[in-house]
Amino acid sequence: TCSVDRFLVLWKLKSQGRAYRFAGHAEAVTSIDFSPDGQLLASASQDHTVRLWIPCIHGESSVLKGHTASVRSVSFSHDGYSVVSASNDKSIKIWSVCYQRLLFTLLQHTRWVRCAKFSPDGRIIASCGEDKSVNIWDARSKICVNSFSDYEEHANFVTFNPSGTCIATAGSDHTVKIWDIRTNKLLQHFKVHRAGVNCISFHPSGNYLITASSDGTLKILDLLEEGVIYTLHGHQGPVLCVAFSKGGEKFGSGGADAQVLLWKTNFDTLDYKEVLKHNFRRTHIDDPPHLLDIYPRSPHLHDVKFESVEVNPTFDVPDTLTPDPTVIEI
Repeated sequence: TCSVDRFLVLWKLKSQGRAYRFAGHAEAVTSIDFSPDGQLLASASQDHTVRLWIPCIHGESSVLKGHTASVRSVSFSHDGYSVVSASNDKSIKIWSVCYQRLLFTLLQHTRWVRCAKFSPDGRIIASCGEDKSVNIWDARSKICVNSFSDYEEHANFVTFNPSGTCIATAGSDHTVKIWDIRTNKLLQHFKVHRAGVNCISFHPSGNYLITASSDGTLKILDLLEEGVIYTLHGHQGPVLCVAFSKGGEKFGSGGADAQVLLWKTNFDTLDYKEVLKHNFRRTHIDDPPHLLDIYPRSPHLHDVKFESVEVNPTFDVPDTLTPDPTVIEI
């Protein structure tokens, strides 16, 4: 995890109660990413630098300098050889991990660049900025091959689905949009939050998308059924980031309340309609039967309402606050 407190913290999840705090950045750390093999960490900071860390007790890191303003996001390519960074200097930079030097710069955004990501095959880069555009770049020719700008406001975050055929964007206009980059068509458009969406993450199956919003909630969208299946409460204030684990069995979220919450998924093992029934029974006192329950009317096609489970850890989880871990300063 990374924070405006200028530190990276590496949490040991197996042996409970231990964390390693890495110091090095001079200002807030805005983004962090593990290399695909887990041997390196990349971090971006408001101190205009990108750092590569070996996540061990010595805490060695190397600094990549080149940006002239805050760096907003950093992300590894899927082969681990390159890192892409996006900055308030309106540029996207691609760095070599082995040689720790700048490979090339992409320039077309006219305002701050919020986020940039490699596609799963490494051939495409997607970026979004405060100029309200979402750009698709060919990583080999370094040319912007397409641009989407169907936004009232700007996109905060962009990511590829696991197959690399679509991109999803998180909008400051409260929306989540999914585009097919082969046909350049808008496939899905969700407006389920009451405030800007700050971050999104695809489940490895590609069937679910989780969203983190300034309205204080996380929502899990079923992309096949095209609706919200879970609304998660737990953070006190805006939720800034969210990410599924590699296998999709867990996800983590971070908020402006300085909390990191670790969640366990259950929609792979249980049909969520069963979970919905279970949650409904647990959280609702049965009302006396309604006349329509005794004499049910025939279903009306336009009455179909997508059901969603509200999950609040303060009610559903016996212990949400684990003891503070032993923090080892590095």
